[in-house]
Amino acid sequence: MNSDQFNKVQRGAGFIAALDQSGGSTPKALKLYGIAEDAFSNNEQMFDLVHQMRTRIITSPSFDGDRVLGAILFEDTMDREIEGRSTSDYLWNVKHVVPFLKVDKGLAAEENGAAVMKPIPGLDDLLARARDKGVFGTKMRSVIKLPGAGLAAVVDQQFEIGRQILAAGLVPIIEPEVDIHSPEKGKAEEQLKAALLNGVDGLADDQAVMLKLTLPDVDNLYRELVDHPKVLRVVALSGGYSRDDACDKLSRNQGVIASFSRALTEGLTAQQSDEEFNATLDAAIASIAKASNT
Repeated sequence: MNSDQFNKVQRGAGFIAALDQSGGSTPKALKLYGIAEDAFSNNEQMFDLVHQMRTRIITSPSFDGDRVLGAILFEDTMDREIEGRSTSDYLWNVKHVVPFLKVDKGLAAEENGAAVMKPIPGLDDLLARARDKGVFGTKMRSVIKLPGAGLAAVVDQQFEIGRQILAAGLVPIIEPEVDIHSPEKGKAEEQLKAALLNGVDGLADDQAVMLKLTLPDVDNLYRELVDHPKVLRVVALSGGYSRDDACDKLSRNQGVIASFSRALTEGLTAQQSDEEFNATLDAAIASIAKASNT
């Protein structure tokens, strides 16, 4: 494990850019970017276009390691290059941004008010490849709609796979997202907090994970996790909130930093000039970094 990356993730200012839309979420991301579905006819063309979008973001002078602590990549992005370097190498050695990799394959059908992850075939091989490319950690997402047995199953699975990722020498970002539209969001978050504390308490003394969580109804609900010795960092997803709302909520949760996706790219389009694009991205990065460093 890269000690410079570890120290930056643990203590660095800024936030984590989530640039990991994949599969079914890619057409929506491209549409928001101003590229309609009739602009591509197959997955190869679609992923070429989304890599152009991500390359434009990452190479922008507004995207810098002083405000952007890390970036989460989709596997296809990790396997591609930016300016002749592998994407993860470019992020770390040119931008000083720590690279992470999304490893989940999407959600299984909802059961008991939650959706665990689908099986992840070939995970050990993917982790080894990511480590060889200089990736620091991983991210995997589940979704919780209601408190109860489904929530417990989500957390159990996240930590089970998290231990596999730790054994491969990478740091997992555990992401049990609570749906912001849940009719029992506050209750689910209380149960989730207890389950996460139990999970991190069960880690070995030399192990640490990261947590990516929905911004809670109760400010500073996750403070015990922020301060926990086996939690490297707690980051927040925007979860469907607008950037302004997400930043406002984030600023009220001390020690939590952003890991925004749609809220980061809000307002960016393929049709913008480089000057317009960079100015829009700069404003987004500035507001998210400010809320993360409150």
